[in-house]
Amino acid sequence: MFFELIATFAAGIGAAAAVVALAHMTGGRLPRYTAPAAAGLAMLAYAIWSEYSWAARTAGTLPDGVEVLVEIPETRPWKPWTLVVPQVTRFMALDRAGVQSNPEAPGVLLADVYLFARWNPPARLPQLVDCLNRARAEVSEAALADPSQAAWRSAPEDDPLLEALCTS
Repeated sequence: MFFELIATFAAGIGAAAAVVALAHMTGGRLPRYTAPAAAGLAMLAYAIWSEYSWAARTAGTLPDGVEVLVEIPETRPWKPWTLVVPQVTRFMALDRAGVQSNPEAPGVLLADVYLFARWNPPARLPQLVDCLNRARAEVSEAALADPSQAAWRSAPEDDPLLEALCTS
């Protein structure tokens, strides 16, 4: 967050410097308010770009085998541009490379799901997925030893985790 603040200030200072240089080259024909106006617009533009590109930039840093399952767009009244184009502030990713199966429990898979949220550290959430019964459960020691001991919850038909694991 600190680096984004520094980058925002740098964008404003850079825009103001460019306008001051342009005013100097034109012999001072630009109005005096153009430098602070350019700085403010540049800082606002950078902040909006940074917010809207966060999900794509973060997803781009994920290792091979980790894929984004769901993006969650949000709108905020204090960010009126999000009312026009909602901003992705959270997403869920699946580590496909780390999916494990248990020969003693056919149709049950163990997968790591990662939850990403703007301004928060990522959270790892191991999940048991029962493809045959379309259910999922959080991992516990008892559930790892015997999947029938897991607290299974039925999943909706359009559950992205089940769609990703059970239809491929």
